[in-house]
Amino acid sequence: MPHLRIEYSANLESRLDMPRFCAVAHKTILETCLFELGAVRVRAFRCDHHAIADLLAENSFLDMQFAVGEGRSADVLKRAGDQIFKTASAELAQFFETPHFALSFQITEINGSLSWKKNTIHTRLRGA
Repeated sequence: MPHLRIEYSANLESRLDMPRFCAVAHKTILETCLFELGAVRVRAFRCDHHAIADLLAENSFLDMQFAVGEGRSADVLKRAGDQIFKTASAELAQFFETPHFALSFQITEINGSLSWKKNTIHTRLRGA
């Protein structure tokens, strides 16, 4: 962990450079200095079907769900979340110029006893 899952409305596809947004999010997560490089995952999923607010075709959204392993204090996670949300908001500033955009972000802590992982990336990066 951490894994950042991004869901966004399909009508953002032509107006947002999603590979760049993912790279910026990845960089920002690392800049918090809380997470190991080999653990960071950023994934984006376009939502082709959605019903947003008053159903106007112009309405769009980007939702970020950040799953992290347990063991960090709420204050530490809050600071990291503030940093990630601030960067995302800046990257998406153009969309806030209209009354048709919603950005959301949530951090979820994963219970370690209910989470299974097998990762060869850590071994490679730690050995470098």
